[in-house]
Amino acid sequence: MMEEWKEYRLGDVADITKLAGFEFTKYMKYISDGEIIAIRALNLRNGQLDLHDVQRISRKVSDGLIRSKLHEGETILSYTGTIGACAIITENDKYHLAPNVCKVTPSKIVYPFFLYYIIRSEYFQSALLGYAHGSTQPTIPMKTIREIPIKICSFEKQIAIANILKSFDDKIEVNRRINDNLEQQAQALFKSWFVDFEPFKNGEFVESELGMIPKGWKVIQLIDIAEISKNSINPQKQPQTIFNHYSIPAFDEGMKPEIQLGEEIKSNKFVITNKMTLFSKLNPRIKRIWYVDKLNSNSICSTEFVPYKSKVESQSSFLYSLINSQGFYDYVMSMVNGATGSHQRFHPEESLKYNIAFNYQCVSKYCEVMSPIISQILENREESRRLAELRDTLLPHLMSGEIKVGDVTL
Repeated sequence: MMEEWKEYRLGDVADITKLAGFEFTKYMKYISDGEIIAIRALNLRNGQLDLHDVQRISRKVSDGLIRSKLHEGETILSYTGTIGACAIITENDKYHLAPNVCKVTPSKIVYPFFLYYIIRSEYFQSALLGYAHGSTQPTIPMKTIREIPIKICSFEKQIAIANILKSFDDKIEVNRRINDNLEQQAQALFKSWFVDFEPFKNGEFVESELGMIPKGWKVIQLIDIAEISKNSINPQKQPQTIFNHYSIPAFDEGMKPEIQLGEEIKSNKFVITNKMTLFSKLNPRIKRIWYVDKLNSNSICSTEFVPYKSKVESQSSFLYSLINSQGFYDYVMSMVNGATGSHQRFHPEESLKYNIAFNYQCVSKYCEVMSPIISQILENREESRRLAELRDTLLPHLMSGEIKVGDVTL
């Protein structure tokens, strides 16, 4: 019931810490290949740590910056640029704060996972965005974060609520790991067949511009089997139309398209259709590849995505594996121009010149294997999307007493 809840400022029940000035100077000076991972805003994705692109510092430097070391149970929160990205630390002696993120250390009256879910809640995230200032690089002061009001209940009830929400996240994590495994299997199969030619080792090989390839195969360019869709739309011309917006932030938040009215979307977008592969040209060193299928009407994507479509629909799963391959990624990275970070881009049309070894029969057989794998990946992703939506709607209802802890089952 509401009388069980008490209102506090966040700073009353938790310490909020960022790199001090002297720590920032020392941190920037001693970035190395050390064993301690420095958590940056880009490592906070969909409420989890994304460690595909990390900076490191030595244990000696980390030990010298005691106040900004990270410990189990602390929530990491970005306060500059991408406001509100967060994750909870579940291991000691492995991570350290980087610039532009702070840590929220709960006091003894707050259960760490409960506080983490409070910070992830729509209420808290809206408060953060409301207080942020600056246009090109929005930021929010630590003092302001400390002043944000939150409500907490008894410690026992906090644990019960957090465990309910965590059960949803645990299932989402299981799905993510299954999908990672399926993706690895698909990539291993693609490399075996179309890069190393392992199933064809006992046959005859011939010279090509890619080296030795099986006889009966040919070298083609990506443009021979795929095209880049350029069908664009201005959603603001349809202000009351509901769009499914496949944006970069939506990808980073668990591959869940944003549901938006046309009037909320500020620039032109690409119209996308089933069985397309979206490849991000925005800072492509962060690999964002999104296979889309069974789309709702009015599905669009950011123009920072390159929408590839197979010229033969039955080969769509092959195209996805090709776009997702290490060879294609390396080729794209060789074309990247611009400075570091989000200013990096590549010219999509140039990617269509990518050379591949191709055999129609082998591609067809590969697609017979890959299509059910992709279907399973999409099913797992959809289940995770539904679970995340349910999780995100539960917290305010649990707080209000509309839903009791004992009434919730996964």
